[in-house]
Amino acid sequence: MERVTVGGRVVVLVLPEVNLLDLGGPVQVFDAAATLGAGLGLQFVAEAERVRSAQGLALAGIAPLPPVGPGDLVLVPGPRLREPDPGQGLVSEPVVEWLRAAYDCGARIAAVCTGAVALGEAGLLDGRRCTTHWALTEHMRRRYPAARVQDGVLYVHDGPISTSAGISAGVDLALSLIERDHGPALTAAVARELVVYLRRDGSHTQISPFLRFRDHLHQGVHRVQDHIAARLDTPYTLAELAAVAHLSPRGLSRAFTTATGITPLAYQQRLRLEHAETLLAETDLTIETVAARCGFRDARQFRRLYSARHGKPPSAARAASS
Repeated sequence: MERVTVGGRVVVLVLPEVNLLDLGGPVQVFDAAATLGAGLGLQFVAEAERVRSAQGLALAGIAPLPPVGPGDLVLVPGPRLREPDPGQGLVSEPVVEWLRAAYDCGARIAAVCTGAVALGEAGLLDGRRCTTHWALTEHMRRRYPAARVQDGVLYVHDGPISTSAGISAGVDLALSLIERDHGPALTAAVARELVVYLRRDGSHTQISPFLRFRDHLHQGVHRVQDHIAARLDTPYTLAELAAVAHLSPRGLSRAFTTATGITPLAYQQRLRLEHAETLLAETDLTIETVAARCGFRDARQFRRLYSARHGKPPSAARAASS
């Protein structure tokens, strides 16, 4: 499994008859991340300077297809699909060639909903796990038999290629891409900014603990939660966390438990395990490296806590996701 991160440029490919929510949802996620310090830049590109959306809104001033390379993310929002003329593909040949060149140059490519068809036409789904809108999965299997089309998931990462299910799942995909490169704390901040939940794929819980315990108004506890989330690999004493909240250790314990229902230590452990799940599913890091990155004392402690929560060792979870 290849480890790929999102760099400083998100190149948004605007296809003819693009669906506005497929375009606007993920774009707003990346824009919010940039506003919150992710260092991302958005560029909108297309074959033509003017594109009409599926909903009838004309989009103009779009840049031509540019060279892309390592560190770039190409985002392909889903278009409304129509049966092509005989001998024609579902996506124009210049776009297909551009996507292939982007892949060959080391760019990461993510498709939202029906945008997966553009990747299929370019041969980029061959041998890879992928997903799309539920109504399109059987068509994808017939047209791209070498693709490993998945049902019942919000999104799929397979090396440098990512795909999502229909419409709003593009927001989940974008949040996941932000988390891979910029970490869970910034991702949770983006999700809060947009008033959306952080969700995982079909095999994970639907609400992340990075958000689940944030529906309170205690600013000191919020500061401690942000502090823990930003430094999952750092061990803290209760006194150190209390200083962040400007409370005594006893005062923090009381305030944290009242606001969230769990202790600061239990909260930290849940965040570590949640982040470990993401790393197991989306990277090829060793169990030992995952344990270290998530702040566990060693791999033995990680395996014990993971097995206690999930009823299986982390190695079994990784095998199931591959």
